[in-house]
Amino acid sequence: VQLQASGGGLVQAGGSLRLSCAASGRTFSSYVMGWFRQAPGKEREFVAAIGRSGGSTYYADSVKGRFTISRDNAKNTVYLQMNSLKSEDTAVYYCAADSRVSTVVTNPPLWGQGTLVTVSS
Repeated sequence: VQLQASGGGLVQAGGSLRLSCAASGRTFSSYVMGWFRQAPGKEREFVAAIGRSGGSTYYADSVKGRFTISRDNAKNTVYLQMNSLKSEDTAVYYCAADSRVSTVVTNPPLWGQGTLVTVSS
């Protein structure tokens, strides 16, 4: 599967943004999907993940209650709705995939290119 992230941009603190990650291929629904981010000078970190059917979701503590991950298997797309954005959310955001949750939240083998989110204070 190939992943293409989009939707990044510049937003003021307190604002919202929705990221999308479109996947190629007909096996999208067999993948657990995730989002990671990498801020300048920092290591890449896990943000959120979602199970194959969308029934299970997982979040980093830093975004819990503010971000929502969802997926549309008919459109081969996973989303990350980001609300109440803070300056510390500024980062390049990447979507990722694997067949197992345990791998997606730690070291997924499949990555899309990043999309830059900049939150101005």
